[in-house]
Amino acid sequence: MEEAVSSLVQCGQARLTKPTLKPARPYFSSGPCPKRPGWDATLLRDAYVGRSHRTMEGQTRLKQVIDLSRNVLRLPDDYLVAIVPGSDTGAVEMLLWNLLGQNGVEVCEWESFGRDWLHDIASELRVPGLKVYSAENFGEFPDLSAVDFDKDVVFSWNGTTSGVCVPDSDWIPDDRRGLTICDATSAVFCMEIDYRKLDAITWSWQKSLGGEGAHGMIALSPAAVKRLESYRPVRPVPKIFRLTKNGKLLHQVFEGYTINTPSMLAVEDALDALAWAESVGGLPGLLAKTGENFSVLKAWVDTSLDVEFLASNPRTISQSSVCLAFRHAANLPETLRRHFAQRVSEIVAHEEAGYDIQSYRDAPPGLRIWAGATVERSDLEALLPWIDWAIAEARAELSLNG
Repeated sequence: MEEAVSSLVQCGQARLTKPTLKPARPYFSSGPCPKRPGWDATLLRDAYVGRSHRTMEGQTRLKQVIDLSRNVLRLPDDYLVAIVPGSDTGAVEMLLWNLLGQNGVEVCEWESFGRDWLHDIASELRVPGLKVYSAENFGEFPDLSAVDFDKDVVFSWNGTTSGVCVPDSDWIPDDRRGLTICDATSAVFCMEIDYRKLDAITWSWQKSLGGEGAHGMIALSPAAVKRLESYRPVRPVPKIFRLTKNGKLLHQVFEGYTINTPSMLAVEDALDALAWAESVGGLPGLLAKTGENFSVLKAWVDTSLDVEFLASNPRTISQSSVCLAFRHAANLPETLRRHFAQRVSEIVAHEEAGYDIQSYRDAPPGLRIWAGATVERSDLEALLPWIDWAIAEARAELSLNG
């Protein structure tokens, strides 16, 4: 251990000059994500509050969120889209409770939330015929070549807590018999996705476009709708999750007639974010901004002696939730590694140069920086010298503390 500490302390021993330029918007959280540039709370002054969301005006605004989401993401015309309760977690659980059980299930997981879905499928829903494809460690990606698409397949497109994403959709056949159920919450608006490869898709307002929490969204292919109308789970389905009644789809849910009461302040905020997305060029503009942001981080990592991508395969590195490990901390006890990562993020935050950059609580100690389109490239460029300086400061503390 002493040798490991010495290696960490000695690497980049020289104290760096404290930076002076700070990000104009030092917000880099991976959830809730930063608001779009120029956002201000006064933009919500015309929110439809104090009125029922069941009125024509309330329904119109909810339907606008659905239609704008479809248009910006370029979802297939025959997919149904709805606003649902509980953020992305509620959206995923809704689909698992409604769709699983007719076929066997294959779960592909490589980070915290994928493991949550696996736990619920195996231990709570107790769906029979379960097979699992897991990454052994955070940062790794499982071999998916043997996935059986005659069964239902559950996976996350982007591992928000590991910085590992699906490299492409070539592994998903067009002629599958089972459904593909995808948690896409930190991938939509950030990555190119062939939605025809996905039958049941979830995301939330608080990711990617910086919306407010508690609201999720789902998109369903015709195959997923057919499953809903032809299959009734043996388990009771709570009202908050129900998408059918007497074997028929609740079509009004996909017209903005939400299952429970939504926040109309959050609805107004979502409308603002989606309008901004269209103003920067829609999906191509969002992807371009995300790509530019990631290029800033990649150039820094490629020349850094201190940090590296947590993702071990370059093809699976997420361009949105960028997860980093410290190069010279691998042999340290986890408690010391976690303390070091915490101190780096605390120092940066104390200087008001970057907030919420510590890795997710269940992930290996390190850093996580959101690089989606609502982040400005200039702010990332200003952040990185502060991280370098904070690493040097945390090293000095470690040396002084023995």
